[in-house]
Amino acid sequence: MIRLQWYGEVIRIELARTILGRGRYWTIAYWVDGLLIDSGCAHTSRELLSLLQAYEIQAIINTHSHEDHIGANSPLQKQNPNLPIFAHPKAIPVLANPQREQPLQAYRRFFWGMPLPSRGRAVGDGEEIWGKQYRFRVIYTPGHKEDHLCLYQPDQGWLFSGDLFVGGKDRALGAGYRIWEIIDSLKKIAQLPIRWLFPGSARVRHNPLAEIGAKIEYYEELGEKILAYHREGWEALAIADRLLGGKMWIEWITQGHFSRHNLVLSYLECDKATM
Repeated sequence: MIRLQWYGEVIRIELARTILGRGRYWTIAYWVDGLLIDSGCAHTSRELLSLLQAYEIQAIINTHSHEDHIGANSPLQKQNPNLPIFAHPKAIPVLANPQREQPLQAYRRFFWGMPLPSRGRAVGDGEEIWGKQYRFRVIYTPGHKEDHLCLYQPDQGWLFSGDLFVGGKDRALGAGYRIWEIIDSLKKIAQLPIRWLFPGSARVRHNPLAEIGAKIEYYEELGEKILAYHREGWEALAIADRLLGGKMWIEWITQGHFSRHNLVLSYLECDKATM
């Protein structure tokens, strides 16, 4: 299932596998200035290829290597073998062999599917990628994944944030995410004069700096509380119940891969003082 929204020169492409007539677990790609930013999941790759026949694509940029952001890389590159796919250096091995480098839990295979291999090109922090008329700056923003990056267009104030910022007050986190790095990455983008924030899921934000600041404040205050309880001898599960409420439905669906417990553990295992 595909839905489109237009934000001036930016086309937001919403993608989801259709289950019982409804899209489930939407992910987002963007087309702007001849560039495709992320490519959705494997289950929606045919629909995306059909849609993109009407648009010129001179390059793909992957914000990170999770399966719901690289799913149409391979079919697009087979269609055009010279199509470059830019990504963080640590993402390149995942793109080349997703099945070996990024095994998926059952829920991830079901909702998004396993991507096929594609050929990526490493892009450096601060490097610029040109579209038809605009230059886009690469900004390394680890935390959600170690190979995460954002793409910033300074003249228009566009930030394509991948999964670094999706809004709200998170009560759960995926296994392996690094919360202190997420906070540092949010602080990094908060220094930019952003007019439009285009996330990899959730809604587009206009003038988002106040929301980004609020998210940083929420994360830091939550971290202080978690560390305080930990120093008093509380276990991670007890802290999660105390501060984050009862068990969430997403914990059942993901069999604990995305959970309140993982959020607490990330604060404890990645204590900023030890980084």
